[in-house]
Amino acid sequence: MNNTVTTSITPALMLQGTSSNAGKSVLTAALCRILLQDGFSVAPFKAQNMALNSFVTPNGEEIGRAQAVQAAACRLEPDVRMNPVLLKPSSDTGSQVIVLGKPVANMRVKEYMNYKATAFRHVQTAYDSIAAEHDVMVLEGAGSPAEINLKAHDIVNMQMARYARAKVLLVGDIDRGGVFASLVGTMELLDTWEKDLVAGFILNRFRGDVTLLDSALEFTTNRTNKPFFGVVPYLMQLGLPEEDSVTFKEAIGRQLPLRDDALDIVLLDLPHIANFTDVDAFSIEPDVALRVVNSIEQIGNPDCIIIPGSKNTPGDLLWLHKSGLGGAVKNFAEAGGVVTGICGGFQMLGDTVSDPASIEYVEQASSTKDTSIHATQQGLGLLPLRTVMGEEKVLTRVAGTHVPTGNTVTGYEIHHGVTEAAGAQKIQSAITREDGTIIGYGLADSHSFQSVWGTYLHGVFDNDEFRRAFLNDLRIRKGLSPLQGVQASFSIDPALDRLAHTVREALDMKKVYEVLGL
Repeated sequence: MNNTVTTSITPALMLQGTSSNAGKSVLTAALCRILLQDGFSVAPFKAQNMALNSFVTPNGEEIGRAQAVQAAACRLEPDVRMNPVLLKPSSDTGSQVIVLGKPVANMRVKEYMNYKATAFRHVQTAYDSIAAEHDVMVLEGAGSPAEINLKAHDIVNMQMARYARAKVLLVGDIDRGGVFASLVGTMELLDTWEKDLVAGFILNRFRGDVTLLDSALEFTTNRTNKPFFGVVPYLMQLGLPEEDSVTFKEAIGRQLPLRDDALDIVLLDLPHIANFTDVDAFSIEPDVALRVVNSIEQIGNPDCIIIPGSKNTPGDLLWLHKSGLGGAVKNFAEAGGVVTGICGGFQMLGDTVSDPASIEYVEQASSTKDTSIHATQQGLGLLPLRTVMGEEKVLTRVAGTHVPTGNTVTGYEIHHGVTEAAGAQKIQSAITREDGTIIGYGLADSHSFQSVWGTYLHGVFDNDEFRRAFLNDLRIRKGLSPLQGVQASFSIDPALDRLAHTVREALDMKKVYEVLGL
């Protein structure tokens, strides 16, 4: 692997963590916004991201959702150069490898290890190009730099920091415990040249009196010879999309307190759930309680069930059938309940999902040796639709219309499947693109929203008027009065400003600028 150092002299700061979900993505976004507020042209960068939450750039290229949020922090359009390598797991041992926004292949771990030298060349080219256009770069690492089984093939942590000549701030999550051992242990496992790149530490997600940490901070600094740049408090309800599934998974089975007129919306946690950020906007609505479930016992009697996207629709569809959740959803719908599917969830609502080119199903079948996974899976049978997976991946930003209400909707499509109606007399268009292409269907219904409907449009609920219309339809079905007007505006820009303010107060920004040489 090429370990040369970039000729770029763009000042660069890199946030690495003692573990996954230490808060690197959020802190990267915060520092991007702070630097922007202070008058610098700044851009984010993550060499390699493993995530099932992705986003489509204006040029129809796929990157990690976290880098799209970080781009927003810089008030930039998402750019594929910000995340040149994206890995989307399709099983425990394999991922779809996306390079510069386009799928390259589905690879097992060893295949990808052999490919990494090529991937890193793409990473270097992308970094040099985008760094040359900005005053300063803020990079994000992945996982931990001290994973000794992965260091030889590293392209995202210390190798990237060395290439970019970036100074590293190591982030530890104190809320999970053991943070000082994690910081010291990480430093112990780094090589000398890697330690030299570490400028210091950030403690993240602290609750309480910061002065109580003084002795621990002093001990850790004396032991490692690295200073602390600050202690960031635990931030509740950030209002930003989650990059990591760890926090999302913690919500499974949790029963939220419901106000008397609250709508109970259930999201199914699929084994290969993708783009669960599609439901983030519900969290700001005053009359919604969102629950994440993965068993029949947890479903209860909700007002709506949402089936989200999936990176392995055939495998997750089989899981729904085997777990009994598929039958429970079908019974719920047939009793008049509202069921909505997004992307892979939309495909599952139909009669069949076929994968003749082995785009998704073969990886799951071969890795689990499960002979019950076939090229054609039976869907839930709630909509007369047939889906066929195609080799060409649809990646596009969309403006369109929700046909029953006339509401304008925007978002993006990321999918391999082509879905066609098999019984047009029973269903009607739900969502169409501006050019008239149908990207969603639903059962004919006397309500303003169909009782069963789905769409390929990710981010559809981010649209304020549309979301309120959907929720008001649920309220009417429940016998409640609709709420007049938009109740909450889903915009991450104010959230980024609030985040930047808190992080600026918590960090020694003078020291940060000294490290950057600015």
